[in-house]
Amino acid sequence: MKSSADIALLACGGTLDKDYNALNGELDFSQSYLPELLKQARHQLNLRLETLMLKDSLDMTKADREHVLEACLNAPEQQIVITHGTDTLTQTAEYLADHINQQKTIVLTGAMRPFRLGESDAGFNLGAALMAVQTTRPGVYIVMNGRLFEAHQVQKNRQLGVFESL
Repeated sequence: MKSSADIALLACGGTLDKDYNALNGELDFSQSYLPELLKQARHQLNLRLETLMLKDSLDMTKADREHVLEACLNAPEQQIVITHGTDTLTQTAEYLADHINQQKTIVLTGAMRPFRLGESDAGFNLGAALMAVQTTRPGVYIVMNGRLFEAHQVQKNRQLGVFESL
């Protein structure tokens, strides 16, 4: 199956897509904000956006990771960016790296602060991921904080709120 897009952008939720719920005072999901974020970016990329789920990554299950894997395997695009919650971003990247034998470039990214709340790293991380997916050799990567990491060579430093090499 031939795609008319160059890059698949797969949304899984995570902090990037959360918004403040004034009724209960919590951060939750109502929709993906990637279309709004992409509109603000004024990009000229040929993207196919698909929302796989809107889930906090701490709630992701093996079945959810299998769903992400299937979406990657079935995507006609060779370049895939996945937005994902940062708490288990590394686990999903490792799962994909261990199960994908195709010559695809897959970059996972997220945000430490919701896009809708402002002063978010969402736009910066998404832009970096979209650039990385076009310029990096096939494999599975994480892009956060302006850095590119191979799937099995990264961890989240919860004390500093950054991703770093192992």
